Amino acid sequence: MPICVSTEVMRASDKWTIENLVPSKELMERAGRAIFGQVEWKAPVGIICGKGNNAGDGFVVASLLKDHGIDCEIVLLYADAFSEDGKYFYDKCIEKGVRSVTEGNYGAYNTILDCIFGTGFKGEVKEPAKTAIENINSSGAYVVSADINSGLNGDTGLGDLYVRSDLTVSIGTFKYGHFLGHAKEAMKDKVNCDIGIKIIGETKELD
Repeated sequence: MPICVSTEVMRASDKWTIENLVPSKELMERAGRAIFGQVEWKAPVGIICGKGNNAGDGFVVASLLKDHGIDCEIVLLYADAFSEDGKYFYDKCIEKGVRSVTEGNYGAYNTILDCIFGTGFKGEVKEPAKTAIENINSSGAYVVSADINSGLNGDTGLGDLYVRSDLTVSIGTFKYGHFLGHAKEAMKDKVNCDIGIKIIGETKELD
């Protein structure tokens, strides 16, 4: 059975790893590369981004797609709202000529990467994320969620509205929410990618 951790343990482990082992930008780049390597991308690709580090992982993927000649565009749900590391990788995308829009044509994408919320999300999905998640779910595209499906609670796997993915690429270690609550109906398939985060705290095995 897979090893899982709480979102609190994951946050502490991220923090310890960044302070002692791997700089934060390198860790974000590793996460994006891990996601990129798990998917057979079919263009055009829409990368739907929120405003945290989950979006930053998406910007790394967008940059790699551009490098490999795969047509993609970033959909920014929150204009001019970035994490520090996310802004660094967003700027790299813009330098390379990756398109960035605020309104995505969801029905035109063959692949969608969900980078709206990370594992720390709790509560109710509000606009503009609400409409974005509804559009993702009705798009007909192959849907990939970065770390966890946006709208799901990373500890409980519960949520009133959440992305339904063909593949969810967990980063570091699976979280409880990958197996509990609505996880089975939200994720057709899931995989975890170890990017060098040292886990500090309690782990459990869940199936």
